[in-house]
Amino acid sequence: MLERINNNLKEALKAGNSEKAGVLRMLVAAVKNKEIEKRGKGGEPILTNDEIVDVLSREAKKRRESIEVYKQGGREELAQKESAELAIIQQYLPEQLSEQEIEKIIDEAIAKTGANSIGDLGKVMGEVTKQIRGKADGKLVSEIVKRKLQ
Repeated sequence: MLERINNNLKEALKAGNSEKAGVLRMLVAAVKNKEIEKRGKGGEPILTNDEIVDVLSREAKKRRESIEVYKQGGREELAQKESAELAIIQQYLPEQLSEQEIEKIIDEAIAKTGANSIGDLGKVMGEVTKQIRGKADGKLVSEIVKRKLQ
């Protein structure tokens, strides 16, 4: 996956697309930082595709949060810039699950864990997170789980 990002970065630079190149550079830097962090903990410095997806998901989450803040603050031009960056990042994330698919996974996790109250939220979220890593927004998943456990 990192190779794909690097190749697209080269293409963006050749095409003169500085906006896309900037976002891709930021993604490469985020992945490299995670590799350095992992190496510091004594782990293998090369990230797996799942770990890269986690890094990209965090970057996408940052953009979503920034978009909300900018819109609340009346800074529409900055919100649009963040939206454009988010669109580029999402090209490298797995296809996002629909709300119905998320609900099905959550229902299965509730049945598997035997959850029956909001106190079991952590158990259900742990089970669901394993299956949807990078395929859904965690905030949306959390809201659905809370709704189903109440």
